[in-house]
Amino acid sequence: MSNIVAIVGRPNVGKSQLFNRLTGRRQAIVDDESGVTRDRHYGKSEWNGKEFTVIDTGGYIKGSDDIFEDEIRKQVELAIDEADAILFVVDVEDGITGLDKEVAKLLRKTKKPVFLVVNKVDNSKRQNDAVEFYNLGLGEIYPISAINGSGTGELLDDLVKALPEEEEKEEKENDVPKFTVVGRPNAGKSTLINALLGKDRNIVTDVAGTTRDTISTRYKKFNQEFDLIDTAGIRRKNKVKEDIEFYSVMRAIRAIENADVVFLVVDATRGFESQDQKIFDLARKNNKGIVILVNKWDLVDKDTHTAKEFIEKIKKEIAPFNDVPILFISAKNKQRIFKAIEEGMHVYENRKRKIKTSKLNEVMLPYIQQNPPPAHKGKYIKIKYATQLPTHSPKFAFFANLPQYIKEPYKRFLENKLRENFDFTGVPIEIYFRKK
Repeated sequence: MSNIVAIVGRPNVGKSQLFNRLTGRRQAIVDDESGVTRDRHYGKSEWNGKEFTVIDTGGYIKGSDDIFEDEIRKQVELAIDEADAILFVVDVEDGITGLDKEVAKLLRKTKKPVFLVVNKVDNSKRQNDAVEFYNLGLGEIYPISAINGSGTGELLDDLVKALPEEEEKEEKENDVPKFTVVGRPNAGKSTLINALLGKDRNIVTDVAGTTRDTISTRYKKFNQEFDLIDTAGIRRKNKVKEDIEFYSVMRAIRAIENADVVFLVVDATRGFESQDQKIFDLARKNNKGIVILVNKWDLVDKDTHTAKEFIEKIKKEIAPFNDVPILFISAKNKQRIFKAIEEGMHVYENRKRKIKTSKLNEVMLPYIQQNPPPAHKGKYIKIKYATQLPTHSPKFAFFANLPQYIKEPYKRFLENKLRENFDFTGVPIEIYFRKK
């Protein structure tokens, strides 16, 4: 489970620039105009071997319907609730503002790690000016320049030291399988959970985005207990206009990261859309088991080919990882909903599957001998043996004389052979090549 780091602060202090620096990409739009970041962003970052999720809270447009100070306060309060660490960004050019003082007042109350990041410090004079921010009473300051990266190394060193260890967090979790229900708003997630439970455990309305928090319910079926987790609807980022809604997305991200199996609920009347693809990719990148549930199938005009065509379209969108169960259900009419649970248990077992090293090599080495990796500049690549790594999801290491020259197509070849011979349906597989 990845830690969550939230970037907070008033508009135009460089939060998006810091986000881009931490995630190593120019995903957020950066502009000098105050409040240009209306959509919110999340991305993965890694430092000194520790991975974490970064949340960029964005700014607000002056003169909009947003109540400026109230919205900033709300984002900080929710960051305190949901994040594992908080980066409070201020602007050395502006000095301490009234809003900075209000944010600092809130952050002084939390026991979570808070890092006061003084941005735009790119010369010695501004280094001296940054000292003013000690007056906010948040302890150490971190003068940085998000644009050129100066000072971010020291910030990251201290940040990752302050984040909870993965092992410590996992020890707090019980061994009950966790099935997280995700999808776009109004796809039928809460209706599905209510149908499974046989009672209205969660509020269900026709208004998109009703479920703001993740809701966990213990459930027993097929002699197995597990947690069913309903999440806030994940919508397109440019549709997320309130901080509460934004942090609902953050909670859904955390729920995915905490899950063993993700049920991606797709609205059959709308098809498999780009946002469904993004949610799928998020679950895949986090190495979660995945089951795709095409809901509202009762509302679709269909013939004998409709389901097959729907499956083909989805598999084309999610390729190359398309060894994923796809079920057509109606949560409202309780059609095939228990089949979904059965499939989820199957995927859960696949995710835990361990292959003995002897069996793995007995199966895989003949394929490798018949189809070795292509030679690189006359150098022949020989894979000697393979083993499954002791991780929570299936990861395999193949030991070779020249692992650096093995390309992505050969990795896909090995993954396909693993899937042909061992049941990893619904589960992402990671393959590594190491020096022998």
